[in-house]
Amino acid sequence: MTSSTSETTSPAPVAYASGSGRRMSFAWLGVMPFLLFALLFLILPTMKIVVGSFQTNEGGFTLANIANLFQPSILSAYWISIRISLASALLGCGFGFLVAWAFVLGGLPGWIRSPLLTFSGVASNFAGVPLAFAFLATFGRLGLVTLILRDWFGINIYGLGFNLLSFGGLTLTYLFFQIPLAILIITPALDGMRREWREAAAILGASGFQYWRIVAFPILWPSLLGTFALLFANSFGAVATAYALTGSSLSIVPILLFAQIRGDVLQDPHLGYALAFGMIVVTGIANGIYIWLRARSERWIK
Repeated sequence: MTSSTSETTSPAPVAYASGSGRRMSFAWLGVMPFLLFALLFLILPTMKIVVGSFQTNEGGFTLANIANLFQPSILSAYWISIRISLASALLGCGFGFLVAWAFVLGGLPGWIRSPLLTFSGVASNFAGVPLAFAFLATFGRLGLVTLILRDWFGINIYGLGFNLLSFGGLTLTYLFFQIPLAILIITPALDGMRREWREAAAILGASGFQYWRIVAFPILWPSLLGTFALLFANSFGAVATAYALTGSSLSIVPILLFAQIRGDVLQDPHLGYALAFGMIVVTGIANGIYIWLRARSERWIK
C-alpha cells in the first residue's frame, strides 16, 4: 500500500522586526536610495539654511539677518523676482492651456500628441547655461532671429527697445520651460473632462461659450490656478539660467544670493542663508497652494 503525500509550496521568507510580530517588507530597500537622496540634498541643506538664517558668524542667535532682508536693495530684488515669476507663470499657463486644449479637445490629429508631450518633457527640464546660450544665439544682438529680422525685413528689435538682458528678455527665456511644464500639468486635467458633460449642456441648449463659462472653466479653475502657482515657484527659484544670461546686470534674488554666498561683492554667508530662507518661504507657499488646488481639481475630475 502506497501512501501519497501532498506537496505544499512554502511561502517566501518574510523578515520580521525583532521583538514584535509586525512584518517588515524588503520592499523598503527599493526606496532607500530616494530617502537617502532626499535627506542629503533636500532635508539637511534646508535645515542648514533655516538655522544659518538665525545665526551670527560666531554661531550665536540673531534676528539681524532676517531684518536685513528689508533693505531697499533686497526688497527691490525680491520685487523684480516676483514680477518675473508672475509674468512667466501667467503667460506660461495661458499658452500652455491653449496648446494642451488644441491637441486634447481641439480636434488635432492624434499623432501629434505623443511628439508634443515628449518635447514638453524634455523642454521643461532644459535650463541653465545651455538655455541661456541658445537664446543668446537666437535673440542676442548678433543672434540668428535678430539678424534675419534686421537684414530681411528691416526690423531692428533692439532699436525698438527689446533687450534680452532685461526683465522682458528673462521672462521670454523662462517661457521656454514654463510653457512645456504647463502643458504636462494641464493635459491630464483636460483628459478628465467627460464628453457627457458637454453633451448634457448641449441638450439643455447651452452654447459652446456657455459650456466653457458655466461647466468647464469652474472645473478646470483649481487645476489652472495650481499650475500657475507651480510655474511661479519654478520661475522664482531658477538661478542658473538667469545668472548665465544676465550675469549681474539684473538684480534678482537668486543672483543676489549667489553673490553673497560666493563673495563677489561683500561676502555675508548668513545674509545669503536669510535670502535663501525667504525664497523657501515664497516657493513653499506657492507649492502649498498648488498641492491644495491640485487635490480639489482631482476630486472634481473623479
